[in-house]
Amino acid sequence: MDINAIDVGKIIKSNQGTIIDVRSIAEYKSGNADKSINIPLHQIPERLVEIKNLAQPIIVCCASGNRSGQARNFLIQHEITCYNGGSWLDINQYQQ
Repeated sequence: MDINAIDVGKIIKSNQGTIIDVRSIAEYKSGNADKSINIPLHQIPERLVEIKNLAQPIIVCCASGNRSGQARNFLIQHEITCYNGGSWLDINQYQQ
């Protein structure tokens, strides 16, 4: 387990920050992490002000960790404290 996964687990278990699922709306509706919000990856740039106003750190997730990795890189460039949580299924495991 890498240090990022350890940090993400601690953040989620302590109910800190905000979980953003960057999958499409249809993917999100088919199943998602508890207490997550859906902002599809392509909407991240246009919703940057909204994201900056959310409780940080931001934990982004998707199906596999690829899209959430892209979202994390973008958000970090805009000075938002952010972690790649990987798959939304992994996020659910931290919440148990």
